[in-house]
Amino acid sequence: MSNYKTIISLMSGTSIDSVDALMVKIFDDLSFEIVDNYSLSYPSEVRNMIFKTVDNKSDVSEVCSLNFLLGQLFAQAVNELLQKTDMKKEEIDFISSHGQTVFHIPEKKNFCGFNISSTLQLGDISVISHLTGIKTVGDFRTKDMAAGGQGAPLVPFADEILFKKDKNRLIQNIGGISNVTVLTKDKPTFAFDNGVGNILSDYFSLKLFGEPFDKGGEFALKGKVDTKWLELLLSEPYYKKLPPKTTGRELFSSEYAEKLFLSAPKDKYDVMATIAELTASVIYNSYCDFIFNDNKIDEVVLGGGGAFNKAIVGSLRQKLSDIPLKTHADFNIPDKFKECLAFAYLGYFTLLNKPNNLPSCTGANKPVVMGKIAY
Repeated sequence: MSNYKTIISLMSGTSIDSVDALMVKIFDDLSFEIVDNYSLSYPSEVRNMIFKTVDNKSDVSEVCSLNFLLGQLFAQAVNELLQKTDMKKEEIDFISSHGQTVFHIPEKKNFCGFNISSTLQLGDISVISHLTGIKTVGDFRTKDMAAGGQGAPLVPFADEILFKKDKNRLIQNIGGISNVTVLTKDKPTFAFDNGVGNILSDYFSLKLFGEPFDKGGEFALKGKVDTKWLELLLSEPYYKKLPPKTTGRELFSSEYAEKLFLSAPKDKYDVMATIAELTASVIYNSYCDFIFNDNKIDEVVLGGGGAFNKAIVGSLRQKLSDIPLKTHADFNIPDKFKECLAFAYLGYFTLLNKPNNLPSCTGANKPVVMGKIAY
């Protein structure tokens, strides 16, 4: 049998609901075997502090403390997964941690007289390695940005490994932000953030219904799309910006949502229906603008929390009536832990000292080895 590394990969995304931990074996032929998974929900006070930070309202001392606190929580997720699986730390080769993005500035801007792009992921890897006793890889995005890239998207590197290029596929993730990887047989892989995924739906679900997200799209399915409001929502300039491009809560913030709400329909179900249609439209329009003209697509593979929203998926099925829709589950990849799996591969290549970015996706000027190591 092939040799393998046993990895625990950690992820906390734009939904900011939990630390997700995946234990996986990656074999030397790059196949994988999932061992187990675990999610550690954030305490409400911590979640509120993360939101405060991504909304650029925290002071430096709070950011400093949050970095160490998240390191502790990421380590807790690892230790509780070890308890769940009855495995010892010595049986784990390394941890691969994405961290929690709190700010991302992919485009160069003037700062103190210098043109600087930057990104910040919290959850210090030295804290994780110390509290678990396991070597930890993390802070992936900075090296790509140092090489002129946007530090995102990084998952397409793993998509090439997981889905191959035997068909022309779109790998569509619908997380807080929606992003797509374009895998074709005869062209370099490229990828970009379409725009909103669940980020506005989650915001309005909490605001209008007291629920953290619209489970299954049940709120949206009870409403009607307000076409006038949808037209306003789709006028966001980001959607027409040419790839490579990435975005996040820096743009789609709570203030952004509140500004949109000023012109929202009165019926709260209509708000949710329109927001779901916005997500589907943003995804489909990006295909028309940036993909379909040059590529004949054989299938679309949906993943992320939005893949369970029946309003979003139903709209996409109508818009993509001639293209089969599949899910990550069709490829034995758990939707909730797909990004964990991707960062397991990124960490695997870091420790091999092999490049693990795709310049065709990030805009970097060359392939680089991303990631730092805490022993």
